[in-house]
Amino acid sequence: MKNYFSLSMQPREINQISALGLAHCGDAVFELLVRSWLCDSGKLTTKQLHRATVSYVCAPAQAARADRMLPLLTQDELAQYKRGRNAHVHMIPKNATHEQYSKATGLECLFGALYLSGKLERINELFVLTMEDSHAD
Repeated sequence: MKNYFSLSMQPREINQISALGLAHCGDAVFELLVRSWLCDSGKLTTKQLHRATVSYVCAPAQAARADRMLPLLTQDELAQYKRGRNAHVHMIPKNATHEQYSKATGLECLFGALYLSGKLERINELFVLTMEDSHAD
């Protein structure tokens, strides 16, 4: 049976997926990390968990995380980020600028590519390094 929690797709397979397809997957990966991080961070009510999650996964917050993450990326990771950032999106939410939404899509594309290639430790490393002081935000 295929284990979808532990994939290890080859780079050529990942490159056949559209940037927005990778961002679709990466959006879920990032949200799961945020939800896990919040649950691990203390006892919050369901309402508080939801509000906090939304505040971290919205495009402006993801764009800020992407800016913090950029200096940490390898050349291959930067290429995946740029692939997502440069993707042609059709609708941008009211709460985000085009630039923020593009950066958020880049972050999601990167996380999607890393997840599908099985690089879970690297995803966690990037997530922790960009979230470590977020409780003060």
